[in-house]
Amino acid sequence: MQLTETHRPTLDQALEVIRSRAYWSPHPEHPKAYGETGAADGLAAYQALLGHRFELDQPGTDGWTGGETSPYGPELGIEYPHADIDVLLPAMRAGMAAWREAGPETRALVCLEILSRISARTHEFAHAVMHTSGQAFMMAFQAGGPHAQDRGLEAVAYAYEEQLRTPAAADWSKPQGKRDPLELRKSFTAAPRGISLLIGCNTFPTWNGFPGLFASLATGNPVLVKPHPRAVLPLALTVRIAREVLGEAGFDPNLVALAAERPGEGIAKTLAVRPEIKIIDYTGSTEFGDWLEANARQAQVYTEKAGVNSVVIHSTDDYKGMLSNLAFSLSLYSGQMCTTPQNLLIPRDGITTDAGEKTYDEVVADLGAAVSGLLGDDARANALLGALVNPDVKTRLEAAAGLGEVALASRAVTNPEFPDAVVRTPVIVKLDGAKPDDEAAYMSECFGPVAFAVAVDSTDDAVDLLRRTVREKGAMTVGAYTTSADAERAIEDVCLEESAQLSLNLTGGVYVNQTAAFSDFHGSGGNPAANAALCDGAFVSNRFRVVEVRRQA
Repeated sequence: MQLTETHRPTLDQALEVIRSRAYWSPHPEHPKAYGETGAADGLAAYQALLGHRFELDQPGTDGWTGGETSPYGPELGIEYPHADIDVLLPAMRAGMAAWREAGPETRALVCLEILSRISARTHEFAHAVMHTSGQAFMMAFQAGGPHAQDRGLEAVAYAYEEQLRTPAAADWSKPQGKRDPLELRKSFTAAPRGISLLIGCNTFPTWNGFPGLFASLATGNPVLVKPHPRAVLPLALTVRIAREVLGEAGFDPNLVALAAERPGEGIAKTLAVRPEIKIIDYTGSTEFGDWLEANARQAQVYTEKAGVNSVVIHSTDDYKGMLSNLAFSLSLYSGQMCTTPQNLLIPRDGITTDAGEKTYDEVVADLGAAVSGLLGDDARANALLGALVNPDVKTRLEAAAGLGEVALASRAVTNPEFPDAVVRTPVIVKLDGAKPDDEAAYMSECFGPVAFAVAVDSTDDAVDLLRRTVREKGAMTVGAYTTSADAERAIEDVCLEESAQLSLNLTGGVYVNQTAAFSDFHGSGGNPAANAALCDGAFVSNRFRVVEVRRQA
């Protein structure tokens, strides 16, 4: 395999861009970039997987399991190998020594070859992500394809850079006056911790999964992939490709393996406390994330959990642009993103805009109208909303309407291609920030297409509520609209002190719930929503330890 010639320029560019934080992506976003037959070939490849067993030829297979049903209705009918963990884990460790001795550059280039082959099958992955997450096709194509691949490459770049901070060898000489100096020859090796467990999520199996997978693999660790039982296929495809590349490159394919679970088996808890598991990556509920942090004591645990994302609306010089931007942010993928804003903090006396003074009621009504206008056409609504990922989201959505005055009611949207899909527009509910009864609602994450317009007494109260929310509940994102330098500084201070990523005055085609690999940090690791950021040096540096060997010169 000509790994250096093929992938070293890409690695060098990735290393440069994580320092410059400029825009860059080697993975095309547009479906037509994958050839004239790319779309048809990808769909055919996806359809060929349906109703069959997904062979992986990994050790310890003791049966088969499956059961995925698309949020759009159809059953996938795919069966995956079920692993006897007592057989699989020792097999995964067998290839560690050779993988460690290959060194950081070879590991990085092998990872880039895996990503390259995934990229070539982006259309196939798009259908796999769409029919396990409920994302609309274009979002599944971009977020599940090139954007996820970018995040994986970003993790490889950080891993490579961190491993090179210490030289591979050094000569050490300490003068001893008239006597001969003390001389040693020292070697330093980036030694992997052990088997890494990736616990996948339902909504973004590749986007959230690739950073941890490639960060661990690039630092020398085998990776056991435990997908969410409703979203196995995208990560199973990833495992299959990784195993193929590793084998062709002369390494043990068992460095990457799949742990699909039987219905109700709940193997994540069992795996998480196994002594062989030294690293865990998890995206999902706060409850299980907290459990992992408390109980998987033998492992380095990286979690992305739930938070309550807020937008402070103080003033704007582009009222129409603000409403349009917020409407899109609330609607994208039916609000089923950990970065979607939930609480809109609006002074009850209203705000100043380029369209004149607007009362609290007018702002909420105008935002409702913007959402309705954006989603008024069913075809456009389906393309933005996708489908509700599971029945729990629908239950929360329906319950939210009973929490306060409904400013914008949710409506059902029919998807003519997939009539069984559950598609709903967002609900906007008015709540009073001064009422204790309302606080229970807006201080909890309501995952899905639910927004709370929280009336506050003043900007100072909004800033105070923002601080308390981030500190107590965590936030993956914070948004704000203001034309006041003082208000902007106060909001920025809260985010700096409470470690929350802030987006100010977004009125164009960039949204608070979107982040760009190589430039934006996803989460901060500094508030209760997540203990890690995608992706920074801290995300990769503790996946290996530097082991030193000293020899007498």
